Amino acid sequence: MQTSRRSFLSRAAAGLGLAGSGSLLVPAAQAAESGAAFDEIYDIVVVGSGISGTMAALVAARSGAKTLLIEKLNRLGGTSRYSALDFSCVGSDRQKAEGIEDTPEAMVDDMSKVAGGLADRERALNVARNTARAQKVMADHGVKWKNLLKLGGHSAKRCLIAEGGGAGILRSLWASFERYPNLTVMPSTKLDELSLDETGVTGVVVRTHYLFDASLASDDRDNKSGAVKRFGARQGVIMATGGYARNYKMIEALQPWNLRIVGRTGAMPGARGDGIRACLWAGAKMDETHSMMMFDRCAIRPDQKPGRETIESGDSGFFWMGSQPWLKLDSDGKRFMNESGTYENVLHSNEYHKDHAHYTLFDSNWVKYAEAFKMHGCSRMFPFENGAEPNIPWQVVEQKMLPELVEKGYVKKADTLEDLAHALGLPVDAVEASVNRHNELYAKGEDVDFGKEKHRLSAIDKPPFYGAKNVGWMLCTMDGIHINTDLNAMDPDGKPIPGLYVIGNDSGCYFANEYPNLATGMACGRTVTFGRIVGLKLARS
Repeated sequence: MQTSRRSFLSRAAAGLGLAGSGSLLVPAAQAAESGAAFDEIYDIVVVGSGISGTMAALVAARSGAKTLLIEKLNRLGGTSRYSALDFSCVGSDRQKAEGIEDTPEAMVDDMSKVAGGLADRERALNVARNTARAQKVMADHGVKWKNLLKLGGHSAKRCLIAEGGGAGILRSLWASFERYPNLTVMPSTKLDELSLDETGVTGVVVRTHYLFDASLASDDRDNKSGAVKRFGARQGVIMATGGYARNYKMIEALQPWNLRIVGRTGAMPGARGDGIRACLWAGAKMDETHSMMMFDRCAIRPDQKPGRETIESGDSGFFWMGSQPWLKLDSDGKRFMNESGTYENVLHSNEYHKDHAHYTLFDSNWVKYAEAFKMHGCSRMFPFENGAEPNIPWQVVEQKMLPELVEKGYVKKADTLEDLAHALGLPVDAVEASVNRHNELYAKGEDVDFGKEKHRLSAIDKPPFYGAKNVGWMLCTMDGIHINTDLNAMDPDGKPIPGLYVIGNDSGCYFANEYPNLATGMACGRTVTFGRIVGLKLARS
């Protein structure tokens, strides 16, 4: 596949659906020459060691393939290291033991409802029909499940909760690597580009002994460390580099509306879009609807603005309480929505606010109200009905997180509503009127203004009072490379690119616009299941 640099850029721009996007896509080195000798040849090369890449490498090696797993950072793991990784699974051992009847179609129906019908049904069914097989692989490699729950958005009890969360799952899987002498793991090894010939993708060009420097704006342009190596892949290259949530230039180009409403990141430092850009360079197509997984859990000081500058400064507060349905006001001091919704709904409302933010208010009775709210998923701060513990219990928030936010000025605390309004920079009369109306609705037991459920109403009448300028916290990007049901990367004409496969946050064709976070465990279900499917497929081929 003799292809000029200009032709590559043209194809990559077409894959993005953008003109003039070449500067976004240029990799560190020029394209590998067709026929260049490989330093070593493997059956399968997996790029990225998060949960999807780990599953793909493990299953491929288990199936007998000579497998190489590379990771840019000096230690393994992606976003999943810091996630709960609740796993929505149909037909798990725990479901069978409890006699729970469930179907893949029911799980996808649940997902579709909370996603407004925007999720890709074909690929979602591909996940749902294979979740039990992925769960068995994980159990065979030491992953232990402490609970099976029926969480929000699900019609059946199907959400598996792992011991140790995402980090616990990964530790168990990594400990199993030693079982497979045909699996080679190389941390501190960065993908620079894909190697291609007339048959398709044949391998990777990497730098070993790479010293990742998070302080550099551009990994590719500014970091020259490492030694160039070429590794062949007989059956295929699997891309799983974790998306581009730390590539702010790329976010500015593809989804500037989201960057404007976010003030904090939980993304891995290495999530710079390496895999997606390499796929675009090779002629793949990217989703045209660009999105990120974000939560209403960042507090900034009243004089700060959300956006790239605040994110990169690291000067923001992790406001876990922000997802509770407290009273939310705009910068005019007026209530504007039913606060009981998805984590992202209020953030999308921020797009239309003049300061791209909202203001969250609550009082000293907040613990009582938070228990009554009966929140779902990761925002819950009290034990679930079956006794399962929440991700972060209210005691941690009360004793540590909230006091620290107040001390650093991210949350304001005042003995009067007037002082609180002044501290937040909001008009006093409007804030007092909104709080009085809010309290009236609580006493009435009915939200006739916006329709919030009775059990999620609260009053603001016991000082001291609290308030925060509330914006988004992003975890990862969700748009990626077009794939078919075999996880093969697709070109703009809908044709598969031989030898190139994409999973995890590098892959697209699954979520649209926002993550369906009212159906817990959908992201983990996708990543582990697709990892297993593609690892097994290529090993058998």
